[in-house]
Amino acid sequence: MADRNTYGLLGLDKALNLSRKEAGDLFAKHVNPGLKTMLSAIGFDKNFVRAEGIFVYDDAGTRYLDFLGGYGSLPFGHNPKDVLAGVEKASSHPNFLQARASSLQAALAHDLAAILPGDLSMAFFCNSGAESVEGALKMARIATGKQVFIHCTGAFHGKTLGALSVGGREKYKTPFQPLIPGCVEVPFGDIRALEQALDQHRCAAVIMEPVQGEAGVIVPPEGYLKQVRELTDAHDTLLILDEVQTGLGRTGTMFACEHEGVVPDIMCLAKALGGGVMPLGATVATRKVWEKAYGGLSKAVLHTSTFGGGARACAAGLVTISKLVEENLAERARDLGEYFLNGLRTLQKSYKTIKEVRGKGLLIGLEFDKPVEGLLDKLTAGAINEFAKEYYASLVAGELLGKHQVITAYTLNNPNVMRLEPPLTVTKDQIDYVLNALEDIFSQRKGLLRMALSVVTKKP
Repeated sequence: MADRNTYGLLGLDKALNLSRKEAGDLFAKHVNPGLKTMLSAIGFDKNFVRAEGIFVYDDAGTRYLDFLGGYGSLPFGHNPKDVLAGVEKASSHPNFLQARASSLQAALAHDLAAILPGDLSMAFFCNSGAESVEGALKMARIATGKQVFIHCTGAFHGKTLGALSVGGREKYKTPFQPLIPGCVEVPFGDIRALEQALDQHRCAAVIMEPVQGEAGVIVPPEGYLKQVRELTDAHDTLLILDEVQTGLGRTGTMFACEHEGVVPDIMCLAKALGGGVMPLGATVATRKVWEKAYGGLSKAVLHTSTFGGGARACAAGLVTISKLVEENLAERARDLGEYFLNGLRTLQKSYKTIKEVRGKGLLIGLEFDKPVEGLLDKLTAGAINEFAKEYYASLVAGELLGKHQVITAYTLNNPNVMRLEPPLTVTKDQIDYVLNALEDIFSQRKGLLRMALSVVTKKP
């Protein structure tokens, strides 16, 4: 039998001890060279080797505050001991055995139904938000017999083909055309545009996020979601709410739709559901919709997943739900989010660089304005402000990381917005540290402008 040296394998032990350069070179060679270049340019190519709670440590022992939080997938921070212990308890169970009615799947579906609003009670488990959205789109089509989907400008539902089809940024869609036909886009927050689209099309479903995360943390007008629910009911159209990022306490209620007392027909969940330990998603529907889609023996296996609902993932989900409830983390997110937003709005009054502060709970976006006016803008023929539209948030994030050891990032569909999405267990002291770090950066923004200017004036 050949050993691993025959193939030049690294194996786990060597992988865990790669240097920053070794890891970067291998990433560029075998994973994504363009991404490696971008990460290096803004100083995001650290070699992180340990993490616990909100803290992450690099190979030099430097400690960082994680205010990115896995895009919302770290409700308790990194490596929460109680979730890991729950996964370990289930480790002797068969992890992937489809020829059974899994007790852990059944229990997780029960606990989800217990905390979900209304009559959302039937769950299909998968591994990611995009998979959850794919499941929701399929369910809507088979349950209604209709094909058209209405989605929103700026939406982000994932990058698989169906999810992209109902996404709202052409950069991610155009290279993969043709996408799924029958997808109609309307502006988010515009109830009149939605009504017109519903009048014109025979729709299977309207899909939207209660708060648009990747569009730059866009909160719709008060009452909008309730009006959407009324319109979809009136047009015999299903409502799919994508709560992959907003669900499970993130916005200050267990689910963001509860801010307006709205219950969708189908809800998409993932990210936080795995407790920051396991990949876990769910497509949850009312029994009425589920029965129309998959009721009866002939339709019971029309939508399945090899890895969906594995024992370890379900164990993580069960502990996650219990922890969210027992520690009142949704309420904590509401209170700390309000505190954080007030601090950011105080900064906004002092620094014109901050165009807008938006958010609910601990899902917060910081949008930046044009960094320069007047002569410098003219001298660069507007190039510095064009650069800022795509990269200014990245420069701020790079400064936070390099000078203050705070991890953040921009939002995918609006790169001029920096997201602040810490674990729900964040403290006021940690929020204050980030507020002070941001003030330091904005008070010395000349360094950021020099960096931006060096890029836009560089000769090709």
